[in-house]
Amino acid sequence: MVEPPSVQDLPVMWLRDNCPCPRCRDPRNGQKLFQITELPADLALGAVRRTADGVEVDWAPDGHRSVYSAQWLAASRPGAPGPGDRRSETGKTLWTAADLHGRLPEAGWAEYLGDPEVKARVLESVIGLGFALLRDVPCREGQVLDVAQTFGYVRETNYGRLFDVRVEPDPNNLAFTGARITPHTDNPYRDPVPTLQLLHCLSNEAAGGDSGLVDGFRAAATLRAEDPEAFAVLTRTPVPFRFDDARTVLAADRPLIDVDAYGRIREVRFNNRSISTLRLPAGELDAFYRAYRTFAGIILRPELQLDFRLSPGDCLIFDNVRLLHARTAFEESGARHLQGAYADLDALAGTLAVLRRERAAAGGEFLDRLAELFAGEGAGAYLGERVTMAEHMLQTAARAERAGAPDALVAAALLHDVGHFQGPVSGAELMAGTDNRHSHTGADRLADWFGPEVTEPVRLHVAAKRYLCAVEPEYLGRLSEASVYTLQVQGGPMSAPEAAAYEADPYAADGVAVRRWDDEGKDPEVSAPGFAHFRPLLAALLRTV
Repeated sequence: MVEPPSVQDLPVMWLRDNCPCPRCRDPRNGQKLFQITELPADLALGAVRRTADGVEVDWAPDGHRSVYSAQWLAASRPGAPGPGDRRSETGKTLWTAADLHGRLPEAGWAEYLGDPEVKARVLESVIGLGFALLRDVPCREGQVLDVAQTFGYVRETNYGRLFDVRVEPDPNNLAFTGARITPHTDNPYRDPVPTLQLLHCLSNEAAGGDSGLVDGFRAAATLRAEDPEAFAVLTRTPVPFRFDDARTVLAADRPLIDVDAYGRIREVRFNNRSISTLRLPAGELDAFYRAYRTFAGIILRPELQLDFRLSPGDCLIFDNVRLLHARTAFEESGARHLQGAYADLDALAGTLAVLRRERAAAGGEFLDRLAELFAGEGAGAYLGERVTMAEHMLQTAARAERAGAPDALVAAALLHDVGHFQGPVSGAELMAGTDNRHSHTGADRLADWFGPEVTEPVRLHVAAKRYLCAVEPEYLGRLSEASVYTLQVQGGPMSAPEAAAYEADPYAADGVAVRRWDDEGKDPEVSAPGFAHFRPLLAALLRTV
């Protein structure tokens, strides 16, 4: 854990501006109740006192009192990494088509609606990868609006709250024909541009009409790496995007690649159909068109375009200021009908943040239950050993920690026997001759909260005992009497084929490591740290989505 900085080393105006007291912030919503100009110009620290969980500050010259937690001070110290701008390239996974071949980010509609974890993973994919695909969405007109409203608000445009992507007799956009559409972003002539687009497939029986996506951030990053000057030109040259029909005139002058104050890619607008006439000096026009052609060539590289076909019931959600979408030409006589809508990333990100907050609260409750197990059932005898169940698990974790094991393996060592608690078959029944498969029960129980780096060593720690008995002749002699007994109940030493299958498991070595610490964690003379010592480590490993 990072040590909190001394308040004497912090900028005083910044520290006071972040006072969390109810006079400075509304307790109901966290909003500030003062103007920066209301703080004394000669603000200074007065008395500083340590509290049980941080520091208390008396301010001069106005005597205001602030209390800051050590956790907040450590997390918010100047220069500390923050959540950052999720709109920029930082923290996103930039991809090529090969990266996602055979593993599109997708989920079923029923699971998305019914399971907050599935919903969070879908929304995280839209933020991190730029898109997600929902399957089996009901094929009824207007359903795309219901999809948008599960995470945000529909952005109405001149096309309406929703729009039909099908062949129209008098189209005001090439999208409403059967023509091939090359990779592009929508509505670049708007400011602000809709940052999300949804396309829901109602029918797709026409020959052709396959969909394609290009990661515009990857294309822009490739341009930056291969031709930095072209990248710079496209980030500083405003491009006139225009749309004009009988009822609408829209215009926005924005660069093809927009970057934030740190130079990170934040937005791509690319739509050759909507670029009007640039009016720049001749030399700047030459430089722009050279850079524009180079960027367009990168976007059209086959390795960057992910191709797939939307089927009825598929709903694609994608970042319209990052991903470029495309389609192949199709026979206009065939049935192809998609309905689309626009929405915005801020609402989606907010919904994801709420889901994560709720998940974090549930994670805290899960850790509370584990603490209760260690203090309650864990205080009982451990299957014929001279330590309690909790003492055994804590000793096992302490040995892993002293060995310098990764946090996930320390967690696995701590929790390896949770399957003995409240399982379908008790530990007592195991000692009576019935295998309670506690390693599998425990791993399955933990899988709701931890990844395989924690759960699989837990699942394998009993198999690891059987494996070691097969490959290390002297190992059996080091087992306790109770462990020798349970070995027979659990299947005895592995056969050669079983040992070979165990060795092929990617977590085999971790299972063996946990097993060895397990064997050593049965000493009644050893004192180990309590559950509270390991709780922050577990909290950091909890799956938030």
